[in-house]
Amino acid sequence: MLGGAGVLLGVAAAPAQAAEVSYATRCVPPAVSGLDPVDGTTKVEVTAPATAKVGDEVEVVWTFAQAASKNPDLIDLPADSVQPSGTLKAAGAQSASVAMSGPRENPAIPKGGAMVLSAMKGTLKLTTAGRVTLTPDAYAINVMSTETKCAPTEAVGAAATIDVTGGGGSSPTATPPDPTGTATEPPESGSPSPSGTGSDSGGTGGGGGPDEVTGKEVQVPYACKTPIGDKNVTSPVQIDARRDGGGFDLTVRFKGSVMDSPADIPADSVKPSMEVVLGGADRGAVHVEGPTNAEPIKSGDPMTIPDLTGTYKPGADGESTLAPGVLTVKALGTTTTCTPTKSEVSLTLDTSAQPGGAAGGSGSASGTSGAAGSGGGLAETGADDNGGLRALGLVAGTAILLGGAVFTFMPRRHAARRAR
Repeated sequence: MLGGAGVLLGVAAAPAQAAEVSYATRCVPPAVSGLDPVDGTTKVEVTAPATAKVGDEVEVVWTFAQAASKNPDLIDLPADSVQPSGTLKAAGAQSASVAMSGPRENPAIPKGGAMVLSAMKGTLKLTTAGRVTLTPDAYAINVMSTETKCAPTEAVGAAATIDVTGGGGSSPTATPPDPTGTATEPPESGSPSPSGTGSDSGGTGGGGGPDEVTGKEVQVPYACKTPIGDKNVTSPVQIDARRDGGGFDLTVRFKGSVMDSPADIPADSVKPSMEVVLGGADRGAVHVEGPTNAEPIKSGDPMTIPDLTGTYKPGADGESTLAPGVLTVKALGTTTTCTPTKSEVSLTLDTSAQPGGAAGGSGSASGTSGAAGSGGGLAETGADDNGGLRALGLVAGTAILLGGAVFTFMPRRHAARRAR
């Protein structure tokens, strides 16, 4: 784990030496979390060469023995989703700030589990003979595009000392850029509000044939209930239909990519569903759902929304309208629910009442899912799990969940208050 620690770059190094220090720490969660700062204790071991010469560039390793807090009781963190960065202070014969960073490598961390942070490395060029002390300073934890910033609240003791021999040197030299540059700032809303740049639907009544009806793209304002509080987002949504006897096969499409994946997301970890709201002649709701992500999503890859599918069995004669309704996203053991604050009709259909149809609440679901809606009996559903849809994407609420709910430190009192 500490392979390469204490290696003196370019010259033969003296044996490495290390010492552990602990210090009081205040950690500030990302603003999007709405949480108060957390006070805890950080334990760090710093490894560096015991001796070196002026002009040498030495490698220093910062290993976390203990983070300031456990993972919150909100969400399981997937493997390789946490990345630390920080600053090590050199003092004594020379003064410098050493930028430290570690890889995004960690085992899966369950809710309430101990935080596991990778070892950080940095390099320091020695410029002056004498004793150079190395002391851990502020650090940051990047988790799925969010960043928690931690800083000492007391004087920290030196964790390692290098005895530097040789001639004098010039001004101190700090190595790589400031560690905050290694992790992106969290977006204020957890995900960008999509701008509806998908293709124009051409309004209602179009499509590829007499049995196909293409809905119009509508901007749906959502009020989302997430594990970390309420969030408002907007998503472009389009509902299409294909006639099948007296009923319709529905497809709900979210246009465009919500965001780039902030971290590697495991396969089969996120599943979206929606209740399509019926109006006009008909009443009730139609349950539609999409598949879970069949493949892992790599960090930086676009996250697109899978098509949500279901079957609408009309319960009334006349013109019936369909509008995007409550959206539910189950992700990594948590649930986010997004409710439209304004009804936006995407599709209008000429319908004929069918036995067991939606209106009046007398229908019964005969599909594989058939989750009941708030307006009465539901049409049967038929979610497509054949893996032919595009790679998993996260709707606005899920992007908030992954971009804002996942942070590194949280007071235990907050966790207890939210756990019911």
